[in-house]
Formats: sequence, C-alpha cells, structure tokens
Amino acid sequence: MSPRFLRLCCVVACLLAFPYRSPAPLIYKPGEGWTYEKPGETGQWQKTRAKDQLEVAQQAFDAKNYALAMKAAQRTVRVWPLSDYAPQAQYLVGRCYEAEGKDQVAFKHYQQLLEKYPKIDKYDEVLQRQFEIANRFLGGQWGRLWGYIPVPFSMDKTAEMYEKVVKNGPYSEVGPKAQMNVGEARERQKDYPEAVRAYERAADRYADREAVASEAMYKAGMAYLREAKTAEYDQSVASKAIATFSDFATLHPDDKRVTDAQKRIESLRTEQSRGAFETAKFYEKRKKWRAAVIYYNVANNMDRGSIYAEIARSRIEDINKLIVPDK
Repeated sequence: MSPRFLRLCCVVACLLAFPYRSPAPLIYKPGEGWTYEKPGETGQWQKTRAKDQLEVAQQAFDAKNYALAMKAAQRTVRVWPLSDYAPQAQYLVGRCYEAEGKDQVAFKHYQQLLEKYPKIDKYDEVLQRQFEIANRFLGGQWGRLWGYIPVPFSMDKTAEMYEKVVKNGPYSEVGPKAQMNVGEARERQKDYPEAVRAYERAADRYADREAVASEAMYKAGMAYLREAKTAEYDQSVASKAIATFSDFATLHPDDKRVTDAQKRIESLRTEQSRGAFETAKFYEKRKKWRAAVIYYNVANNMDRGSIYAEIARSRIEDINKLIVPDK
C-alpha cells in the first residue's frame, strides 16, 4: 500500500469522524423540481394551499426579501396555475425581478402575466411598468446577459418592447406614447424607413387625438429629412419629406410648428434644386448636352428662386446653342 494512498485514507477518516453543518441544500420534490433552501428555512416557506403560499410571497416581498418572495410566488404559479391566486403571484415575480434591477426579465414575466391572465385587475399598472422599463432602455440603460453581465441594450429590442406594449393596450394611456417611441428607437438605429412607418402608424391609429397625430406626422417628416441627408442623390426621399410636411401643415394649420415645416419645405426644395444642378453639371462635363438640359430644367423647376435655378436657366440658353437640331 503506497504512502500516498494511506494519507488519503487518513484525510477521509478525519472528515467522517467529525460532524459538520452542510451548506444550504438543494431539495427535490416530485412535480416541483429542485429548490434551494437556506439553513433553518427548509420547508418552512412551502405551503399546501395556494392562498397560504401567496401570503408567504407577499409578506416576503413587503419585507424586501425578494429571493424568498420570488420562490414562493413562482411555486404558487407552478403548483396552482388555475387558482385565483396565480395572477397576483405572477405579478410578484415580475415585481421581484424589477426590484432587483433585472428589467429585461421583469418585462418578460409581465408579458406572461398579461397573456396568461388578461383579466387581472392590475392590467393597466402592468402596462405602465412595461412602458417604464422600455423607457429606461431607450434612455441608455444597459441590459444584463444571463441576468448578471451588463451589456449595451439594442434599440431593436427596445422597439420590440414598445411594440408589445402597443399590442397589449393600443388605446391605453401608454399605447400612443409607446407607438411614438417605436419610431424614436428606430431613429436611434438610423433606420429611418422603419421610423417613418412607426410614426405613420401612430398618425393613422390615433387620428382622432390631435396632439398625437400632429406630433407623429411632424416626426415622420423629420425622419424623411434625416434620411434624405444620408442619400444625396435620392431625390424621392426629399420629395416624401416635402409631401409629409405639406400634409402636416394642411391637416394641422394651428400647430406652432407649421412655420418651421414650411421653412423645411423651402430648404428641401433648394436641396433638390442643388442635387439636380450637380447632376446636370456631371452630364455637361461629358458633353451629354440633352441630359444636361433635362437636369438643369429640373433644377430650375424645383426652386425657381434659388441661385441654382438662376444659373440653370443661363446654362440652358448656352447649351441650346450647342445642340444640333435633329433632321
């Protein structure tokens, strides 16, 4: 027998000879799975009736013992999912996660609550909580990978949260705000087409709410404007911005932003004139006279009062002298 083996046997014998307190055990119950128990707590929090189990969860939550509150609430939902106490228990699960700063997981459990128990009397409150969670992420709050590791939270996921809020309560107090914030999240992604679609949905769905409809239409115009600045020669986007701002001014003539919208329309037309002017110069340098004349005409017609229109008219006269008439 080797000395190494003898030493190992001595260590094992010593460990077995002296009693010690085991760490908090994992307890398994058929139909419930494994649960973690603190010393002195084993089995005490588990009750045989849904009402009593919920009381444990509520008392623990009120005492800010969120770990125990969550276990008791989850057990209520798991063991008695069809009881009258399950909705409140599911609500407490979401509240516990939110209290612990795990907003992403809290939102998920609130969503499960609204889908499984749509008649819960806290429906509007839960919607508000979902909306506020999404607002925190829109404001730059980080998410948590696997519930623990801080990571930047994507605007795509933020937009999806707002979309769920809208789906849960399109005509609730937070529904219109959530729809508008979908557009805001998309803009932060620089996904301007999706932002426009979000704002247009808000304008259509809440057309009877003046404040929402006007704000949505104005922001749609601004989203088009920002997209136009990223696509210098895409005149169609600038045209859509002009059309949206024009509709805004027509449908909401008393809005204080009408003057601003009209100035933006003028600026966009000048920009369209400049874009056509630059295209005309491109063709003129290559002696494509007819194409140059077409685009100089566009530059002139887009904004007849601009400097580009004035120069375009002069260039049209000069180029026409160079064009040999077709026989």
